Amino acid sequence: MKKFLLLALLSASTLFASNIEVKDAYVRATPPGLPNSAAFMTIENKTDKNIALVKATSDVSKVVELHTHSMTDGVMKMYQVPKIDIPANGETALKPGGFHVMLIGLHKPLKEKENVTITLDFSNGENKTITIPVKTVMDGMMKKDMKKSMKKGMSCGTGKCGSN
Repeated sequence: MKKFLLLALLSASTLFASNIEVKDAYVRATPPGLPNSAAFMTIENKTDKNIALVKATSDVSKVVELHTHSMTDGVMKMYQVPKIDIPANGETALKPGGFHVMLIGLHKPLKEKENVTITLDFSNGENKTITIPVKTVMDGMMKKDMKKSMKKGMSCGTGKCGSN
């Protein structure tokens, strides 16, 4: 009887185990007056079918969008994408300069050591609510890129991301 009960519990926990794992997630801290931020993470798909991140929501900002970047005519442009693919039995990194979750119209500045809750919705019907830390991420390369962007003006496909 004990073996049966143990087997039943193990089977039930396997049924409810998530097929999606989110690792190394963080949200970038913002200085006062900066209305937007971004969340970065690695999303692992543990299934044998391709899936996609199709939507993200959070109560820290007015709008949450899936974004990426591309270099066009020497200017880094950020734009919204309808989905972010995660291959079967693989992973996709959301990182600075690539795919990310954009938090537009922050209700207040995000400070280091706070946490942000984001819900991720996937094409297979799963959703995952994660609570992730806010981090100050400002290395030498990022400072240099930020100064360049400030001088040139950063372009954003939605018109909501920064100065043009």
